Amino acid sequence: MAKSESQIKNTIKFSISIAVITFVLAAIFSVISSSILSGVIWLVGLFIVLIIVLIGIVFDMLGIAATAADEVPFHAMAAEKILGAKQAIQIVRNADKFASFCNDVIGDISGVISGTASAIVVLQLANGFGYGEGSSIQIIISVIMTSLVAALTVGGKALGKYFGIHSSTKIIFFAGKVIAIIEDRFKMKIVSKK
Repeated sequence: MAKSESQIKNTIKFSISIAVITFVLAAIFSVISSSILSGVIWLVGLFIVLIIVLIGIVFDMLGIAATAADEVPFHAMAAEKILGAKQAIQIVRNADKFASFCNDVIGDISGVISGTASAIVVLQLANGFGYGEGSSIQIIISVIMTSLVAALTVGGKALGKYFGIHSSTKIIFFAGKVIAIIEDRFKMKIVSKK
């Protein structure tokens, strides 16, 4: 009983901390994307929206891969001191938290920001062609853009889920390598045993 109470407390603490992190990251990314998009032409804005969608897809795939990966192959790699193997083990051991961060924090923030960013691009596009806000052309462009972003996001995440499940070891090993390089370069710990 005491163990489950401890797990519930840890889960609540994690949930609160992840909510705060999400709030801060969403605010930062929203300000950055809005300020970048306000100073570029609509074509560059469209490219930025696609990058934001791609980031959401990649992080969604990472979260799925973490929950699908098996820890065993990484032990042999860690025994041979292969770069990223220890980090991959920690990712798999903390798959729930890693997936929550990747899928919910980064993935959902990307979805919200891509929607906001696409609205800015629609306004730039409509204004560029001389159509004011609320015009029928602007509404048509908005519907097309929203549908395109939604289709790319859902289709991309479906494809990402396939790769996340069927190539989980390769994906998590790659993520472990990237994390190991960042930890080494910046002398900071991203994944820990806790």
